Amino acid sequence: MPDITTNTGVLTSLASQQGGVDIVLDRITKQYPGQSTPAVEDFSMRIEPGELVMFVGPSGCGKTTTMKMINRIIEPSSGSIRINGDDVLSLDGNELRRHIGYVIQQIGLFPHFTIAENIAVVPKLLGWSKARTAARVEELLNTVQLDPGIFADRYPRQLSGGQQQRVGVARALAADPPVMLMDEPFGATDPITREKLQAEFLRLQADIGKTIIFVTHDFEEAIRMGDRIAVLSERSRIEQFDTPARILANPANEYVRSFIGEGAALKRLALIPVSGATVGSPDSAAPAATIDEETSLREALDLLVLTGAPRINVTRGGAIVGSIDQAAISAALGATAPARRAEGE
Repeated sequence: MPDITTNTGVLTSLASQQGGVDIVLDRITKQYPGQSTPAVEDFSMRIEPGELVMFVGPSGCGKTTTMKMINRIIEPSSGSIRINGDDVLSLDGNELRRHIGYVIQQIGLFPHFTIAENIAVVPKLLGWSKARTAARVEELLNTVQLDPGIFADRYPRQLSGGQQQRVGVARALAADPPVMLMDEPFGATDPITREKLQAEFLRLQADIGKTIIFVTHDFEEAIRMGDRIAVLSERSRIEQFDTPARILANPANEYVRSFIGEGAALKRLALIPVSGATVGSPDSAAPAATIDEETSLREALDLLVLTGAPRINVTRGGAIVGSIDQAAISAALGATAPARRAEGE
């Protein structure tokens, strides 16, 4: 293990980094004393700047352990971790964690702090002025769609679970970190709240472009949110690391297929917008219900089934521009099936 220094130059670089950074894990291993097998063994991965990578796998496979080694909540036994080319194992762990956002399922808000005080924790540790901190708190509350005038002075117990999760995300973003680690952040919420939080976070990520590692046990969540998905088995062995579309179309082995489960084609349809299909002419006999061209083909298929109509009209900006039927949806599914990547690509 390298000698630990503060290395303020690297930390300053991280703090000032706009958008995301690349993360390289090279042969990371975690061996706990008294255990015969490692929790994580010889794990290597490169994550591109601004990429949202999902870790999915069964309980005990080491996905959370792997993620926590990046900000050194857990110290690796061997291997190297580099962020933007800098070795994080040479940094002071406490200082490092102040420059990496971290969101957990249990949220971890301080119950006796107001919402504003919870969000301000890291900026205060970094020595921000009161004015700068207050402005950042207000900005972030607006970003996660919580009115500062209503929520800033409330306490966590006065918020719903979904609202507390939004505050947890805001707190992780407070110091504008280039890296965010998210450990099943929406797992404790009900399905409707979870879907809303996922949509809000994807909207937010489109604007902020952070490099994000997101741990989940929910493959549907991984498909919906990830730029790439790492399907992990025991000791964080990577069974497949690829885009959602490629994994659904070409699972690497039976283990990956077991994660996909039934309905792979329907799951793939959720990744393809209506504009990805060949749209026919507007149909005057189609039902009043329409589908926007940016909506998924899965939703278009649902609408066709619900209405029982042979075709539904497609809109762009509210204006009808064409129509679509089940044959067009099936053709789009076949046309977008990606070829299997070459080994090592």
